[in-house]
Amino acid sequence: MLCIELTFLGENLPDNCTGVAVATMGAGESSTRKVSFGLDEDDRVKVLHGVKLSEDVLQRMRDSVHGPVSQAKPTGSPKGDPVPQPGPTAPEVQEELRHRYERVQEMVQEELARITRQEREAGQGDVNTAVLRERAHGRDEAERAKQLEKHLDRKEAELKNLAAFYKEQLTLLEKKNLDYYNLTSELYQEAATKAEAHVKPRTISPICTGLQAQVLDCYRSNQKETLHCSNLAKEYMQCINAAKKSLLVNHG
Repeated sequence: MLCIELTFLGENLPDNCTGVAVATMGAGESSTRKVSFGLDEDDRVKVLHGVKLSEDVLQRMRDSVHGPVSQAKPTGSPKGDPVPQPGPTAPEVQEELRHRYERVQEMVQEELARITRQEREAGQGDVNTAVLRERAHGRDEAERAKQLEKHLDRKEAELKNLAAFYKEQLTLLEKKNLDYYNLTSELYQEAATKAEAHVKPRTISPICTGLQAQVLDCYRSNQKETLHCSNLAKEYMQCINAAKKSLLVNHG
């Protein structure tokens, strides 16, 4: 950062000369005060520290400050030897320095106004860029949300189509199973009917019924002495075996 330093020759400036850095020179000594300029709320010059001015403005300020102090114009004199003109008085020097100070203050004010405008424009540009970036981000998010919604709608439609397809297939399978069951039932009934037509009915009559009754009565009467019924039981078994042999001979 660069602060403005200006040097004035002549008498001390008045105390209200606070808008520039003032260097005053007295008899045999000099002193320098360094200050810098800024703008207040009313765009007026105020003292700041570390204000950076352009090289062009600094050069103009140096030229304005270090320019020659205007001399009083010589007045006409009678012909003859030239009369030495008196130098500028202290009030004239102070007036000239005051004019220079005012010009320097105007240049500083113009430069600070320009810097302020640039900073404001740059700040506004940054804000606009951030707003545009945020808007673009919002549009991107909205677009992604729309795409996601469309994707979910497509997936939901696909799931509905699959559910309808599987339901239709299940209905077809149930119908096929029912048709197959009905068909097999019909075939079974037809086969059973044909088998009954070819098989001759048989009449079965009980055999050895008399001996069977005698054996049962004997066992009831002699529950503790069953050996008394052994002969009847042997006769009953012989009757049964004879009946079996007879059936095998007749239907063998």
